[in-house]
Amino acid sequence: MSKPRPENATALVTGASKGIGAAVAIALAEDGWSVGVGYRSDREGAERTVKAIEDAGGRALAVEGDVADANGVADELIGRLEAELGPVLALVNNAGITADGLAIQMEDDDWDRVLNTNLTAAFRMTRRAMRPMIKARFGRIINIASVVGPRANAGQANYAAAKAGLIGLTKTVATEVARRGVTVNAVAPGFIATDMTEEIPDSVLDAVPAKRVGTPEEVAAAVRFLASDAAGYVTGSTLFVDGGMSA
Repeated sequence: MSKPRPENATALVTGASKGIGAAVAIALAEDGWSVGVGYRSDREGAERTVKAIEDAGGRALAVEGDVADANGVADELIGRLEAELGPVLALVNNAGITADGLAIQMEDDDWDRVLNTNLTAAFRMTRRAMRPMIKARFGRIINIASVVGPRANAGQANYAAAKAGLIGLTKTVATEVARRGVTVNAVAPGFIATDMTEEIPDSVLDAVPAKRVGTPEEVAAAVRFLASDAAGYVTGSTLFVDGGMSA
């Protein structure tokens, strides 16, 4: 049996001011985690997430920082949570952006911004989070990937490359820390009802066997399981929450 979650364990969810990130933060708090609600610019949204957690009897703290910034943001975010809430033993790399366009027309800046935020930042956050997890002999790293990683979606070469890379990162790091009590998994949502997908045409939904979009709470349920003690023997996996698109 794997080691149970230590007391006072904290989870950091990046991009948690709304949508999937907010739902994940609330779900983890319901499971007894203290939660760091990471955000870049939407302070009001982050505070709403914190309030929802506190109103339900949980502990949460909004922490500001642009995860794409290479200048020590990972250390700042995790360090503050360690000081104010407790050891960060779960990390959910959820922050992400899009900058869509056909590859032939895509500017270098659009490629770089998406890769830096969606992939490189997740690597930096993971690198910073792993050491205390290894020391505690317990840790959960969960990367929010996308069905677009392994499945083509025209106009999203940058986003698809980042998400496919995130799945590769997940598998590799999982093998490196598996014997240390740290699990590393990915959740790959399909079309989920968020600001990023609010204008999905009906023609796109025709490709979804379930014939509907998913909800942030359905993605959060998958993260909640992977962060739980029950998932101690699950690592290096990608759990698709996509209504059957990857079938």
